[in-house]
Amino acid sequence: MRVASIAIVVSIVAATSAAAQSAPGPSTTETSAAAADHDAARVAATGLIPEPNLIGHAVALANRFLPDSEAPSRAGFYPEFGNMIAGAGWLSVGPGYRRYLFGERAFVDGSAAISWRAYKMAQLRFELPKLASDRIVAGSQVRWQDLTQMDYFGIGPDSRDGARSQYRFKSTDVVGYGSYAANTWLSVAGTFGRLQQPTLSSPTGPFQQDWPDASQTFAHDPGVATQPSFLHGSASVTVDTRDYPGHPMRGGVYRAAFAGYSDRDAGQFSFQRYNVEGLQVVPIKRDTWILAMHGWAVFSSTSKGDEVPFYMLPAIGGESTLRGYDDYRFHDRNMLTASAESRWALFRDVDAVAFFDAGNVGPHPGDLNLQKTSWGGGLRLHARRTTFARVDVGHSVEGWHVFFNVDDPFALKRLSRRTADAPFAP
Repeated sequence: MRVASIAIVVSIVAATSAAAQSAPGPSTTETSAAAADHDAARVAATGLIPEPNLIGHAVALANRFLPDSEAPSRAGFYPEFGNMIAGAGWLSVGPGYRRYLFGERAFVDGSAAISWRAYKMAQLRFELPKLASDRIVAGSQVRWQDLTQMDYFGIGPDSRDGARSQYRFKSTDVVGYGSYAANTWLSVAGTFGRLQQPTLSSPTGPFQQDWPDASQTFAHDPGVATQPSFLHGSASVTVDTRDYPGHPMRGGVYRAAFAGYSDRDAGQFSFQRYNVEGLQVVPIKRDTWILAMHGWAVFSSTSKGDEVPFYMLPAIGGESTLRGYDDYRFHDRNMLTASAESRWALFRDVDAVAFFDAGNVGPHPGDLNLQKTSWGGGLRLHARRTTFARVDVGHSVEGWHVFFNVDDPFALKRLSRRTADAPFAP
């Protein structure tokens, strides 16, 4: 498969937009009247089967107390359920606190969390969210993380399932960021930061299955013996017409991004990364039957003699790409993935799902194809604008895999991530 075909695969989702009625999505600062309209629409929505009262009450309770990904964050304490990457376990939780300053023209936000597998993170952020008539956002963030059981199978599309190993990864990243919203659906963004020298060590934590230590099994892979500090920067252009990013039912996302990483210590791990991504959500039958299609390609480039550290290589497999494989199943310099998902409203707040995923990794862009595939089904528990929980059961040549998460697979949280992709998380 040649490089040209990669663009074709990623743009498949763009072709569907011509047939879809994809109006620009609402801003995250909707008026009270608009919010009331959404609530009324949710009440009017029905599923294939009348919803049991227990489910309706549970969703109403969650909608009341859990943070809404679309609503402006309130001042004061809040529960932190996000900010963990794939592999952290089915749940993470911790405290968060936000304080607004200067008449809500700025805020300070801090949070911390620990996951089911003892992954830990803490972050502190200062942001000016309403510059230039709410069109410009500027801020800075420091983020610390301790990932206790990261999976690694080696480099290349032919890595063996039996070669599974694990490593512990700690890092601290300090970043400044800014974005400009040209309108409700078009934005450009940039970041610049320093990733302080990460540390690798033996895996630890609860529910560990005594996999080999990656630093011993793959001692000669790039980045195992030496971990430098990086200066890093990124720039992106995004078109986002989704109605609700936390539970998209129509619209799409199209994004192109560039990131550069400069090795400040070893002088052998500087590289550049290029992203192109597309998602289109098409309502086949109002809110009761939805078709979602997603394509994503990532390419890495280095100067002669430089390499990409193994933990920053593009990776596929797991809860949001190839759902019939383990998390981080395949690593290499380049990756391509495509997914199609059909959703039916089983109940008003529960969707039944069937999906098909395909993709692969390779050392060169021309090596990419869609030979690795998985298929399966799942359930989504959601309110009108937010997905609270999902379960996916996927099958591939490597057997069955079950994933539980607390967000939508097409929420694409990486679009709002400001810190470095270390480790790379699909």
